[in-house]
Amino acid sequence: MTKLIKTAAASLVALTIATAGLTVPASAGGSVSFHIAPGNARDAQALRAGLQMYSLYNGIKNGGIKQRGSGNVAGLLQNGGGNLGIVHQEGNGHNGTVRQNGNRNAYGLFQFGRNTSGHAVQNGSGRTGATIQFGW
Repeated sequence: MTKLIKTAAASLVALTIATAGLTVPASAGGSVSFHIAPGNARDAQALRAGLQMYSLYNGIKNGGIKQRGSGNVAGLLQNGGGNLGIVHQEGNGHNGTVRQNGNRNAYGLFQFGRNTSGHAVQNGSGRTGATIQFGW
């Protein structure tokens, strides 16, 4: 389990470093998105563990929406059992939804900055994924 957590943490650090090198003029608006879709069962288990730790820390049982800022719109729709859906928005003007159809799915949509739009749909059972978006 410790190795899975280290793998997830290393991936997050790599994403952060990758975004640090992006430069855009201050007046230009835009966004960058990272979609995480595990390619094997081990990676899916690591991502699912990370999403579960996030949900435990934030008091989320099956799904939740956490927003800080203004003008944000979020939605979460779950059909089935044992799903975990998260929409986390910090900043202004975000639009995000997670829709899960099936059982034992886990998805996290994380939006930061301003004016990002992200929508995820999981159909089937046992699916895992995440999207991280930064807008300016």
